[in-house]
Amino acid sequence: MSPATGGPALFIGGDTDYVALVRPELDPADPDVRRAAAEAGVGAEEFAGAGDTWAVLVESGGEGDGFELPGVRDTEPAGFAERLRAELAAAAGPFEVDGGAVLRLDARPAGEGAYAFTAHVTPPGDDAVPLTVETGPLPVDGLLADLDAFLGSLA
Repeated sequence: MSPATGGPALFIGGDTDYVALVRPELDPADPDVRRAAAEAGVGAEEFAGAGDTWAVLVESGGEGDGFELPGVRDTEPAGFAERLRAELAAAAGPFEVDGGAVLRLDARPAGEGAYAFTAHVTPPGDDAVPLTVETGPLPVDGLLADLDAFLGSLA
C-alpha cells in the first residue's frame, strides 16, 4: 500500500513500514492545489512546479519522515530499481542494493517467494539522523510487477 504521489513512485514495504522513492507531481487543476496557490499568492501552475524533484519517504511503526533529493535525475532511481529487479529475479539468497549516499537495502528471503528488507536511509545534512526501516515479508512477484511499473513510468 502506498500514498498517492501523482508521479513515478517506488514503494518497498507495507502500510506502516516502508521506504519510497517518489517524484511527486501536483496537478494545477486540483482544487486543493489551486486553494494552496491562492493562499501562497502565486498561480497554480507556478505552485505545482515542474514536478522534477525526487524525494525519499520513510515510515516506520506509523511514524513518517521524508526529504528531497535535489539534483537527482531519473536515471539514478531507475538504476536503483533495475539493480533491485535483477537481484530479485535471481532470488539466490540475501543481497544488498546500494542506492548511493541516502539509501541502501539489505534483502533476505522471508518464506516461499518472499523477501523482507532492511532499508538504511541517511537524510542529507551534517546533523541528519540515519533511519532504519524493517519491512515484513513481501511477495517477489508483486515487487517485480511494482518495479516494472515504476521503470515503465520513467520511460
